[in-house]
Amino acid sequence: MVIIIRSKRFFTVAFILVAIVCLFLILPNLNRYESLVYKSMPVSSELTEVYTPIIENIIRTRNKAMLEDDTEAIKFMYDTGKRFGIWAFEHEQMKIKYLHNWAEKQGVKFTDIDSVFKVRWVKEQANKATVNFSEITEYVYEYENMQGVQNKLRIATYHVLDIISESDNHIITKEWYTDPFADSLNPQSLKAEGNKSFILSQEERDFSGLNERRIKAVEYADLYCAAGPDEKYFFQYNKNYKNFNPLGGDCANFASQVLFEGGKFRKTSVWNYYKNDGSRAWVNAQSFKNYLINSGRGSVIAQGTYDKVLKLSYKLLPGDIVAYEKKGKVVHVSVVTGADSRGYSLVNCHNTDRYRVPWDLGWSDKGIKFWLIRVHY
Repeated sequence: MVIIIRSKRFFTVAFILVAIVCLFLILPNLNRYESLVYKSMPVSSELTEVYTPIIENIIRTRNKAMLEDDTEAIKFMYDTGKRFGIWAFEHEQMKIKYLHNWAEKQGVKFTDIDSVFKVRWVKEQANKATVNFSEITEYVYEYENMQGVQNKLRIATYHVLDIISESDNHIITKEWYTDPFADSLNPQSLKAEGNKSFILSQEERDFSGLNERRIKAVEYADLYCAAGPDEKYFFQYNKNYKNFNPLGGDCANFASQVLFEGGKFRKTSVWNYYKNDGSRAWVNAQSFKNYLINSGRGSVIAQGTYDKVLKLSYKLLPGDIVAYEKKGKVVHVSVVTGADSRGYSLVNCHNTDRYRVPWDLGWSDKGIKFWLIRVHY
């Protein structure tokens, strides 16, 4: 069976327990997570029922360590005597450090981190198992000078995890997933007191005057980002379009869908999707950015490093585009979908699927440049 685990803090609606309820493996000091409720759905392998509480235990422990900035709290779960085990552990350590480094730069504090996940399949051999699971993690934060006002973002990740059983312990020997913070894990500081002061001085923005095409574009982006507000669409893309992630990335394909399906831009000979395939301007991030600007359907608000574009980022509107340049080439694009309680622009995208995520989170490497693009709806 596939088990989807949901938190009462994650959703305001309480779910009724149905079908088979799995026993939890709960660590001592994890009382704050005891409000999780379990709901089961049929799946292809009985092994998923066995390994669901094991994965739940791993996710809880990692979320707690990340929330509390405790990089040593997860070490016992990894085989640090082997190369792939130590790499997996060190990667999670760097993620924890980065998230709190970004929070300091931003002037925010994370108050909760919680997850929904689905075990997709398990392969077991002797005392080793490979587990494939999907996870949506919700991060809750508030600004230092606006305590009590919560902001929420969600990121979906897709994992393949190798674990071995030793007595009553389950040890991670290897893990692969597309990390949303992968471009920010170089050991560096994001200290910029001037930027922090500017961010904390901003006010919430009013988007009530948006035209209908922008509104529909955002609605589409929220529905099909795979981590949006409608749980029926968790981990799901629009099935009318090909998923280009196995071919290098689906971000431009998603942004093109947003403009076409939601924003009602007409296809052209250059920007087109036909017979389950897209033109280069439709599916390639660099070409998509170039097409928007060269066609007149978009124009550049600002381009450059984070310090250069930060203040102008507050001009972004829902439905606009942020493009991310690395080593002279745009490697990713996202769609602006709103702003948080301090007016900081939020984005949705595919690849590492994001819902209402601060536009620079995960893109803090000093070599990255940003294109802020106004879309002319």
